[in-house]
Amino acid sequence: MAWRTDDLLGAPFERASLGPATLVRLPSSPAEVAAARAVVLHVHGYNDYFFQAHLARELAAAGYLFHAVDLRAAGRSLRPGELPHYVTDLREQATDIAAAAAVLRTAFPHLPLVVHAHSTGGLTASLWAHAHRHATGTAAGPDALVLNSPFLDLPGSALARAVGTPVLDRLALVRPQTTLSHGPSWYATALLRANGGAWDFDTALKRPQGVPARAGWLRAVRRAQARVASGLAIGCPVLFAASTASSHDGPDNPLVGSTDTVLDADQITALAPRLGRDVTVLRIAGGVHDLSLSADGPRRAYLDGMLDWLAAHLSAHPGAGTGAGTGAGSRTATEERPA
Repeated sequence: MAWRTDDLLGAPFERASLGPATLVRLPSSPAEVAAARAVVLHVHGYNDYFFQAHLARELAAAGYLFHAVDLRAAGRSLRPGELPHYVTDLREQATDIAAAAAVLRTAFPHLPLVVHAHSTGGLTASLWAHAHRHATGTAAGPDALVLNSPFLDLPGSALARAVGTPVLDRLALVRPQTTLSHGPSWYATALLRANGGAWDFDTALKRPQGVPARAGWLRAVRRAQARVASGLAIGCPVLFAASTASSHDGPDNPLVGSTDTVLDADQITALAPRLGRDVTVLRIAGGVHDLSLSADGPRRAYLDGMLDWLAAHLSAHPGAGTGAGTGAGSRTATEERPA
């Protein structure tokens, strides 16, 4: 691949084209590759892209080779004339995950592959992992899957979701680009350092004004969520992480910095056992929607919980620096970490 310095994060981060997607990496020395525990692929969510340099450095310091993929029509991969994040089938973006995973398995065939996926990326990665659970070689699914507040269900009442989905199906077939909702993301607004938050990001790629939710995209999401609700059989261990609390996304919400204001954390957590046979649930007190962007205490709890889980579950893998296996039997364990 033709790697060059990433113009968003700057050196040492590098990027390379991956068809309609973009692969980003934090380069590693030969000694770091030789001692690595695993290679990590990060997958972003909706109205998002990879900018979490601190996450990359945290994982690298713990012995992981870090990469991220900006999916088609998102972040670094957004082309002129494209509607941001717009796809009509999440399998389109799953193809990008598969392409990135194949590159990493080719480059590091001796290492286990960890996929760390957030929000809509977590939904897409879950379906990809399920679909590739029996594949081998460079087409194989992950050896471990970390889901950071995955978009497994729409917030709101079951009645509203049940009534709205058939209407959405009909609309998406005839007018797929119809905007169903569009408003500011107070969550993104609060994260931005210029607004008093802790993070810097490109506001053309993660927009405080939000990205319209269009009928075709939302239909794709609802179809994917229906597959999760019916039960998946992801073959690798899964860490499902979410905040312990949710609240509304609004400028007057004093809890915007300590709760999930995008999804209903309890609602998505209830679906965690349907992902596979080996699922660990990690709830983070004080966590926001992207747990890796939480305040210092909750963020540390999330990172430590993830690293502890990875160390335990990769310890028996033949290529891992400290070893993990996929576990055996059906189990769902739950842990809550205070900030």
